[in-house]
Amino acid sequence: MTFASFIHDAEFINVAYIVAFGLFIYGLMGLTGPRTAVRGNRIAAVGMAIAIGATLLVDGMGNFGLIVLGIAIGTAIGIPAALNVKMTAMPQMVALFNGVGGGAVALIAWVEFRESDGFSHGEPLYVAIFTLFAAIVGSVSFWGSNIAFAKLQELLPGKPIGLPGRGQQVVNLLLLLVAIGAAIAIAAGETSEGLFILILVASAALGNLMVLPIGGADMPVVISLLNAFTGLSAAAAGIALNNTALIVAGMIVGASGTILTNLMADAMNRSIPSIIAGGFGGGGGPAITADDGVDRTVTSTSAADVAIQLSYASKVVVVPGYGMAVAQAQHVVRELASELEKRDIEVSYAIHPVAGRMPGHMNVLLAEADVPYEHLKEMGDINPEFQRTDVSLVIGANDVTNPAAREQTDSPIYGMPILDVDRSAAIIVLKRSMNAGFAGIDNPLFYDDKTSLLFGDAKGSIAEVLAEVQEL
Repeated sequence: MTFASFIHDAEFINVAYIVAFGLFIYGLMGLTGPRTAVRGNRIAAVGMAIAIGATLLVDGMGNFGLIVLGIAIGTAIGIPAALNVKMTAMPQMVALFNGVGGGAVALIAWVEFRESDGFSHGEPLYVAIFTLFAAIVGSVSFWGSNIAFAKLQELLPGKPIGLPGRGQQVVNLLLLLVAIGAAIAIAAGETSEGLFILILVASAALGNLMVLPIGGADMPVVISLLNAFTGLSAAAAGIALNNTALIVAGMIVGASGTILTNLMADAMNRSIPSIIAGGFGGGGGPAITADDGVDRTVTSTSAADVAIQLSYASKVVVVPGYGMAVAQAQHVVRELASELEKRDIEVSYAIHPVAGRMPGHMNVLLAEADVPYEHLKEMGDINPEFQRTDVSLVIGANDVTNPAAREQTDSPIYGMPILDVDRSAAIIVLKRSMNAGFAGIDNPLFYDDKTSLLFGDAKGSIAEVLAEVQEL
């Protein structure tokens, strides 16, 4: 057997696929911690390169010139975008890249339909079913991810946009029924390409209308859910194409995305159907306060006063939020923590599952600043510690510290587990202004007698506090 015939042999290609998805799984294991995440990404990337190479060895693969052109265009766009994106824009970049995956799957399904003349060449029924499933879910993921990107990029308002009452759910249900009905007709033997285009159009409209009514506070869960959709559609396409690597990669993404979505929804005390149906979430506008006649005032403070409070504390908890990401304050926060630790002050970081605008957003930022992983405390671990915390330093975290979620039954976020910073001996909140968070509601924590607000850019404010601490 010649070398050329050996590498094109089906058994060799299958072995290469096994190696590829073995590297996928091993790389995914590395993503469980920030210290091994970079290595895990590289291992998975090697696996993907092997999977692509093995696929190109399949006989009759097609026009290699177009394949090379596609890879070149994708590389020319993807690498500069990934290198130049700011950490604050990472959530929308994740949404955009995820959407591209779903769109690619939908296009592959369309090509398969055209190549088989509407599944009229005696293909097994499962091929039609999984191809149609990939078209619907991939299209929903693509268009839904675009809306998520536009909301995060503030091209669209972060607040819910939808029809009043139950009109939105009715329209979404009708679009889903149209897509499923057209898919059933094709699977039953109809070969009209117009029906397939109707599937893509109905699914596109469904993807847009499904995400538009979802508010900004739910966006981390939405990104995770759409990621799961893309994985499941890719796995379905892999089954239709009999591509082992695509099946395994899609199932890994789909399963991990589904598990993460469920965990995040549980952390917010929300059901996934209620999130999809549209819920709370504003656009970070002016604070919404109850008109109950109570005079609400806040206590402002200075960097010097904050430095004194921190320097004489025994235990400090840093509570990071999106405001820290916007200000790129994670490095100076790390410097301040190091300075406090030199004085034998215990410093830890309280991480809420949905702080920021994508899953793990705060973990990524703090890992970038070389914060020790063991100092990052999940909500369940840190909440019991607030009662013995001298100072909680809240940096741009609004909704995840809002006591209304515990105490006000009429609050849109009632029942959502929060970080119990209000149980600390003292709370310092860093904010640019009194604008509300992404949920668009007021936070009673800001008016607590134990709370002081330090107004200004978080990075500059922390730098001033650090300078004052160093002088004490």
